[in-house]
Amino acid sequence: MAPLDGWCTSLDEVPDEVFAGRMLGDGLAIDPTNGIVCAPCDGQIVTLPNSGHAVSIRGAQGIEVLIHIGIDTVQLAGRGFEARVKPGAQVRAGEELIRFDLNRVARAAKSLITPVVVTLDGAVLNSRRGSGPVKAGELLFEIGDTPPQSPAPSKEPQPAAAAGPPQHAITVTLPQGLHARPAALLARRAKAIGVPIILSAHGRESDARSVVGIMALGVRNGDQLLIRSQGCALPDAVAAVVAGLEEAQRLDAAHSPPRAVSTAAPERSNSSARAPKPGEMAGVCAVPGFAVGRAVRIERREIEVTEQGQGGMHEKAELDRARANVKLRLERMRNAGGAERQEIIGAHLEFLDDPVLNESAAEFISQGKSAGFAWRGATRRSISALQALEDSRLRERADDLMDVESHVLLALAGEARPLHLPLPEQAVLLADDLLPSELTALDRRRLAGIALSGGGATSHVAILAAAMEIPMLIGLGAALRGVGEGQSVILDADNGQLNYAPAADTLRQANLLVESRRARRAALRTAAAQECRSRDGTRVEVFANVGSTGDALAGVENGAEGCGLLRTEFLFIDRDTAPSEEEQLTAYQSVANALGGRPLILRMMDVGGDKPLRYLPLPAEPNPALGLRGVRTALSHPELMRTQLRAALRVTPRGITRLLIPMVTDRSEVLEVRQVVEQLARELKLDAPILLGAMIETPAAALTAATLLREVDFLSIGSNDLTQYALAMDRGHAALARRTDALHPAVLQLIAAAGGAGEAAGKLVAVCGGVAADRSAVPILLGLGVRELSVVPAAIPAVKHQIGELTITDCQAIAQRCLDLGSAAEVRSLVEQHIGHAGEDS
Repeated sequence: MAPLDGWCTSLDEVPDEVFAGRMLGDGLAIDPTNGIVCAPCDGQIVTLPNSGHAVSIRGAQGIEVLIHIGIDTVQLAGRGFEARVKPGAQVRAGEELIRFDLNRVARAAKSLITPVVVTLDGAVLNSRRGSGPVKAGELLFEIGDTPPQSPAPSKEPQPAAAAGPPQHAITVTLPQGLHARPAALLARRAKAIGVPIILSAHGRESDARSVVGIMALGVRNGDQLLIRSQGCALPDAVAAVVAGLEEAQRLDAAHSPPRAVSTAAPERSNSSARAPKPGEMAGVCAVPGFAVGRAVRIERREIEVTEQGQGGMHEKAELDRARANVKLRLERMRNAGGAERQEIIGAHLEFLDDPVLNESAAEFISQGKSAGFAWRGATRRSISALQALEDSRLRERADDLMDVESHVLLALAGEARPLHLPLPEQAVLLADDLLPSELTALDRRRLAGIALSGGGATSHVAILAAAMEIPMLIGLGAALRGVGEGQSVILDADNGQLNYAPAADTLRQANLLVESRRARRAALRTAAAQECRSRDGTRVEVFANVGSTGDALAGVENGAEGCGLLRTEFLFIDRDTAPSEEEQLTAYQSVANALGGRPLILRMMDVGGDKPLRYLPLPAEPNPALGLRGVRTALSHPELMRTQLRAALRVTPRGITRLLIPMVTDRSEVLEVRQVVEQLARELKLDAPILLGAMIETPAAALTAATLLREVDFLSIGSNDLTQYALAMDRGHAALARRTDALHPAVLQLIAAAGGAGEAAGKLVAVCGGVAADRSAVPILLGLGVRELSVVPAAIPAVKHQIGELTITDCQAIAQRCLDLGSAAEVRSLVEQHIGHAGEDS
């Protein structure tokens, strides 16, 4: 029977290769609408890990059913889960097994979709339930005749044998141990080689073909796993297990959420961070800065909805009415708000009219559900789909969906979210998490800082807070709830610390520091209006990275001399048809108008790979970072490329737009793009030359920069991608975040190759990646020949000021020394010793 309420669907919809590929067994999946998991049949609890994210039950004739709540929820380490039974317990169908916090798990997990599978090979499932709503206790499927298992795997861990066949010990290095995915991969390998393999750990053992048995061994990261098999078969057995573990390591890395935030003693990449003292707690810096104020809490209440409706026509009319009211209200808010708020509300309006979302809600209503239940079910299903994507920026659109959900549910209840949330003076906001619209509703003048129990460093809230220049700490954990309302606090985001019990003298010194920083920021912003030169007179341009008109306005306000990178993906993703030429022209022209005639470097669409498009038949990518993305996608869809280039070339005033080609690996790609650009320029009767640049994001492009410069007018180094490709480390991998550092000497040598080629050719080399705003990196980049830095708008005044204090001769000397060092840590240490961090509190 169904173990929980929700939407029933096929295992094919599960965003995990192991479940979708039936490696664990056959079954169905449920996208849950409540947080109570019940027994699907009578039986005994076989496994229930401490994390509480999964449970297996052995029913009649030894058949075992695994319920895995969400995807990659093992990484939550039990947060949000509460087991109501223990392993070995006898339970009846419908008895409560686990409770979980639906909202908390939904926001932290890759997906909430819950597989329910029979782990017996060859099990025949009959009377399968079709796609649609399901309630706990309703029939999910029946298990028919099952083939004999020969020899029968040992399902329950047995005491390890004192002596027997030869054995081999290995250490398991999987961060989450042998959970469902690696257990399935090991079992599949064991079945393939056709020889008996016994695994043992912690004094227990299991047949290697039994997924449940492997999980029940309780193997954690760092534990030893013993492998036994008969005589000459042992090498094959060991090879099979090692191969399974390596495959699991790769898949776990691929499924690991970027910048995952631990709510217990999170690690920080800031090398200057110190250990917390009594009265302090440690977090992760999402937006740097320093603030003093009084603690203010925001608690979001769960909006209650009834499940059963009053008829399809009535509920549809109610939902249409609520959506129309919300739409009018959001449009008024957008027209009255600033640039950042306009961008967020624009995303909300897109979701409000999304046809897939509304069709999904209509399905629920057709099943007799209320408008509120239908809207919540539809949005939660879409949230799960977004969180299954590999691109972190797309996953974070789930926050916008959660906002839209609450707006409509409140409208259905005859309420509305306040347009302005009251704050006292110098408020430091404390919360478990924060939605974008909640932040934009706050009075920026009264908000000194933000501290969250959870959160993400690349979330939309973090991006908004950075644009609003609000210091923000995340990942402070449950201890944050112990900070009293109105308590004086010091938020030191630079060092990842929250002081919730400061002494009077400490508080006085902190207030003086805040005032000093405020005055310095004002002075820097005034000075940033001038063109940027080093202390010895060398011209260095400082541009802004832009993703919207609001970003362009903020860049100009902060002293940007142009746009060094306009990301155009926002026009192409999350839609059913490609943007027209006129739509693109309107968007690009709006940015150009905001720049007031300053240069606009427009990056061609960097889509494909981890940014799939619904309207393009792009193949599934087993390794999106190395697949069909950037210029490769553009060249394989020439009409899409031509439409974008025509729109870009029509921007006025003519001559301010420069084109930038992403993901270049060789000269032929540049030549193909240039041929199209020149043809379009003739069609549009353009007289001014079109400046064309290549992005240096791959080692291949860096090492052949001199060749590329024969065909392009400038180079722009994308340090984020260049770093991950040079170091073979996924830049979004949480476990590698501290090591994926663009100041690694190998990355610097690639930048030096590009910078040297630019100097030799007399052409400009820019850096538009995150390292361009890194204070330790700026002198090195200038010393390697970079003469343009493109950074987030808020960082422009400080970067310009720092450049004004440097001489190119000194920068060249320190850069050459850094190229010969052995690690990024050594590079940072050397820079700090020789140049220091004067003015760092800017």
